[in-house]
Amino acid sequence: MSQSSLLWFSNNLRLDDNAVFKAVEDDSKLHCIYIQDPKTEHFFHLGEKQLGTHRARFLEQTITTLDQQLSTLGQCLHSIEGDYLESLTQLVQQHSIDKIVTSRHTGIYEQQAIKEIASRFPHLQIVVIETATLFSEAQLPFAITDIDKSFTPFRKRVEELAIDLPISAPSLLPPPIYHKDRITPVEPSEGFHGGEVAALAHLESYLSSDAPLSYKETRNALDDWPSSTKLSPWLATGALSCRRVIARLREYESQNGANESTYWIKFELLWREYFQWYAHRWGKRLYAFKGPHNRNPLTSYYTQRFRSWREGHTPYPIINAAMKQLKATGYMSNRARQLVASCLVHELAIDWRYGAEYFEQQLLDFDIASNWGNWQYLAGVGADPRGHRQFNLEKQTEIYDPEHLFIETWQGNKDCQSTDQFDYYGDPIWPTQEGGR
Repeated sequence: MSQSSLLWFSNNLRLDDNAVFKAVEDDSKLHCIYIQDPKTEHFFHLGEKQLGTHRARFLEQTITTLDQQLSTLGQCLHSIEGDYLESLTQLVQQHSIDKIVTSRHTGIYEQQAIKEIASRFPHLQIVVIETATLFSEAQLPFAITDIDKSFTPFRKRVEELAIDLPISAPSLLPPPIYHKDRITPVEPSEGFHGGEVAALAHLESYLSSDAPLSYKETRNALDDWPSSTKLSPWLATGALSCRRVIARLREYESQNGANESTYWIKFELLWREYFQWYAHRWGKRLYAFKGPHNRNPLTSYYTQRFRSWREGHTPYPIINAAMKQLKATGYMSNRARQLVASCLVHELAIDWRYGAEYFEQQLLDFDIASNWGNWQYLAGVGADPRGHRQFNLEKQTEIYDPEHLFIETWQGNKDCQSTDQFDYYGDPIWPTQEGGR
């Protein structure tokens, strides 16, 4: 039977190891889309309505690359700006769509759109496929509602599970419903470049070096390119498959030997995995001030304190350096993220969700589950069994930047402000209706 399908790309902007293509291979016509919904890019509590420059450029590069890749298969990617549900509704009606295929997403807006489009069009076949995780839900040895409250027991239950081999990119796709002009390429930038081509090239470069053999010892460096894998921006957009990373890591270990550092790369991917399923379990509670377990942080919101943190003008040079690096590049190391989050929550007593939202705006590697899950963790309202994780910033500076090279590079000592200069009384707290993505 002739069937027209809509392939909605979201967190799976790649050809390699992308099972959505299997679901459309026998269809007669295929319409490939990516939707940029303005409400997911409006940061209401920051008073700003756009993505950070670096994150926006990286995403544009990723979309352009996918469009170019699809063109080699006779297809094209339609990039649409509009409400998820209304955009899908219009396309279903306009092109007599019989089936929608998409990737399972941790975002509540994406999930709601799929539920509501199914309700509007009962005849539609809806296919939602897991493309962002190492394991499928069916592989997990527990129900999602029974996910562990912290990472370690989760890791012990899943790390010996078999991880499926990644599947190859498609060699043939159904023809498009109609052709369009190619998406205008975005000028290349230094450092990270969005898209699957750059992702696979970086993966190969990293796993052709000696860097993985010392990853565990170097991963906490504040500003050193080979110290960590730097795969997270491509994993976040879905330009790179986490299963492809594992498969290539196994090859590396067979050729170079496995050690604690190569294991630690998988360990960090399991942290990412945990937060993906944690987000599926808790839904809107991922954005809740008190977290999923109703723990009440002793924080509020202070306008000037937050601005000083965001601009890198706090009393803490290492925090200032990290925040200036983020604003200038869209990148921040994992160690620095822990320090700036600890500072915001414990030193400045600010509602953690403002930090999470600012990271969502700025980070190249923003991922809903990892970002909001980690902020809950650092704020003591999420998956941290200790419930309070505060760093001694002076001691952390001595350990990770003893010669102040990072601080000097990013001018962390410039325009430091004492907390006595900050506002004393808190502003009204975030609205009681839980916000966030």
